[in-house]
Amino acid sequence: MDTKINKSDWLFLVLCLLLGILGEEAFFRGKIGISYFVFILGFYAVFFLRFRRYTFSHQRIGYLILCCIWLLSASFFLNDNEVMYGLNIMAIPCLVIFHLVLVTSPKQMKWNQIGMIPYLFSMLLNSVKYNAAFSRVFAKGLKQGVDQGKTVIWKKVLIGLVISLPVLFIVLNLLMSADAQFKRMIGGIPEWFNVIDVESIFRVGIILFYTAGFFGFLQILSKKQIKVIQQTANDSGSKLDSIITITVLIVINAVYLLFTMVQFKYFFSGSLQGDYTYAEYARKGFFELLFVTMINLSITVVVLTVVNHGTNFVKRFMQFLLTFLVLASFVMLISAFMRLGMYEDAYGFTFTRILAHSFMIFLVVIFMYTLVKVWVEKLSLFHFYFISSLIYFTTITVIDLDKMVVKENMDRYTESGKIDIYYLNDLSYTGVMGLIDLYEKDQSINGLEGILIKRKQQALTENNPWQSYNLKREQAFSKLRKLDLN
Repeated sequence: MDTKINKSDWLFLVLCLLLGILGEEAFFRGKIGISYFVFILGFYAVFFLRFRRYTFSHQRIGYLILCCIWLLSASFFLNDNEVMYGLNIMAIPCLVIFHLVLVTSPKQMKWNQIGMIPYLFSMLLNSVKYNAAFSRVFAKGLKQGVDQGKTVIWKKVLIGLVISLPVLFIVLNLLMSADAQFKRMIGGIPEWFNVIDVESIFRVGIILFYTAGFFGFLQILSKKQIKVIQQTANDSGSKLDSIITITVLIVINAVYLLFTMVQFKYFFSGSLQGDYTYAEYARKGFFELLFVTMINLSITVVVLTVVNHGTNFVKRFMQFLLTFLVLASFVMLISAFMRLGMYEDAYGFTFTRILAHSFMIFLVVIFMYTLVKVWVEKLSLFHFYFISSLIYFTTITVIDLDKMVVKENMDRYTESGKIDIYYLNDLSYTGVMGLIDLYEKDQSINGLEGILIKRKQQALTENNPWQSYNLKREQAFSKLRKLDLN
């Protein structure tokens, strides 16, 4: 790659170095808290400064993704759920990369088509090539004025050292086995290098890695992209046969019709067959039903996108079959929803169960749109799926599902006197605040005071860096410090 470096590029490299230092400070100095939001603030400040004269494309979807990125990064400061913490560690960088490639891509690039994926990866690959080219230019500049003969000598010395390392390793081990005094002397060699701060070297390496990544990626995006990878339309020969598809749909729908009849018998007659209790029945079938529902969604999407519909009669018949498949999926979702509700009545509420409830509601929305798509062909599935998934994920991250878990468990305790205080303690600091409220109402719960004593000691002694500042933890610590324990 031919790379020309001017003064503005060097200034931008300095900005990326500062951004790399901020990244190392934000992510490697303790548990991530408010530091993620601070880093995103700094990153986009550098981005918009570099692209201040750039005309962005796909601005509406771009602003939506940008808002979601900001909200997701703020969740590290607002909430402290470990599951969402782990998911956001992976989700935010992916969204940032997709957002930057999207708004700097050519206007004729359709982001909701398959061609966007190879285009995105080509930008990532080109950023690596750009860094390699920049390194060559930088090394060439350093060589100017240096005696070429000395350079060749040092290269040969370095090659000789690398070649000697395997031999040296074998010889040293043999000599150490032969002489104990020599072994003690060689074993003490690592102490000679205590003056070297390994942690500082590691941190400098992280900073340089971040700097190179930011610099190469943003430099490539700043170039006007004229190459557009277009999706070629499938011809009829590459699509699935409609008769085969109809046969498959009829067989599947027949099974689902029988299943739907059984579900109505179970849930609307008020009785269960066999020796199952409601809790056992719910636990046995919930995940199976959810998995089958996802299979149905996949089948529907495949039929809508890659099946040759043939004549108008075949097309209409297939639409009716798909409609029944979607409606059967609704029945399965209702059945799974009711099973999970019964299981919660028996064993209480957890984050995973509340998350499953929210996911089923999300699937209902997805299936409703898919049902419309069956009859209105011009609608785009991927467009809706992506936007709705992004909004759903951002919503469940920001609203703090742990608060709902605590509320439901408190209501269950009021009605039945049953509560798992150990689960709430392990849940998050939202769960700890729930335990404090519970202790203020009822101090006789076995084990509760002991948990809060340990938590109060933690609040009095723990000292976190600014990077780890979390609003929920500070609220819980404030309540713990004021809590009067026996």
